Amino acid sequence: MLDEALRELRLDSRLTDRRGWIDRKELARALAELPDVSDKAALPEQPAAGESAGESA
Repeated sequence: MLDEALRELRLDSRLTDRRGWIDRKELARALAELPDVSDKAALPEQPAAGESAGESA
C-alpha cells in the first residue's frame, strides 16, 4: 500500500542526493519521463544597437 502511494508522488529533486532515497536507475527513468518544455523558455533580451551591456538608459 505504501509503494502505491509513493508512486503517485512527484520526484523531488532536493532528495536525489540523499543516500538510499532513490536508485540511480529509478532517477534516470523519472528524469526521462519529464515532459519537454523547452519551447516555453524565454529568450534573453538583446541590447539595442549601439548600447553595451554595462550601460543603463
